[in-house]
Amino acid sequence: MFRKSVLGFLMLTGLAAAADKYTEMQDLGPLPEYVVRSIKEKIVVDGKLSEPAWSQAAPITLLFPWDFQTGGKQKTTVSLVRDSDTLYVGYEADDTDITATHESRDDPTYKDDCVEIFIKPSQETDSYLGMEMNARGVLYDYFFSFPKELDKALNFEGVQLKTTLRGTLNQSGDQDKGWTLEVAIPFKNFARLAKQPVPKTGEQWRVQINRWDGTEASGGRRLSMWCHSGLKKADPHNPERFGILIFK
Repeated sequence: MFRKSVLGFLMLTGLAAAADKYTEMQDLGPLPEYVVRSIKEKIVVDGKLSEPAWSQAAPITLLFPWDFQTGGKQKTTVSLVRDSDTLYVGYEADDTDITATHESRDDPTYKDDCVEIFIKPSQETDSYLGMEMNARGVLYDYFFSFPKELDKALNFEGVQLKTTLRGTLNQSGDQDKGWTLEVAIPFKNFARLAKQPVPKTGEQWRVQINRWDGTEASGGRRLSMWCHSGLKKADPHNPERFGILIFK
């Protein structure tokens, strides 16, 4: 009996250690889940989120995990829907000073006011696909063979991406209100990791959603996220702590 107990303890300890190979913090609670509704309505990607499908999708409100950051806590909500061949993601970001200087594909948009989504269709690998999109609507996309190599030579095909600004870009003397970003991602781009590119009803993928608000040059930034990455520094890259998407 004692031997079985010890073996059971060692097995559980080993599983815990394996599960926490990147996560540095404990007692973070369960991972959040989000049901991605299937829609028949046509989405026009114009950066406005004006279709009824968007208002019917439950919004995710991003959290502020690290109190040591000095930037303001500006609200971001994110909604997701899908159709037969595309995943749509819509972001609404409050922002009193919209700043984005990078203009070309695969520029370091994460240094601007930007939103991000990391998508991991497979449970059999830590690798995932990343998209980092600034307030100009510029995309930095890559394949991350986590934690080793980030390959930004990857370019998603057929992505549609638009933003609308409620304010003026790169003018710090005025008071902006915010910006909206809408992106359509064809499921075929996930074929590298997914068992089948188009998820079936009930299928689960792992995803992290976050926003970098402010720039390093401005003297303060704030990272907000769907779920805490479990890292002590403000860093969103930890696939162990990605939330759960459930496709309807």
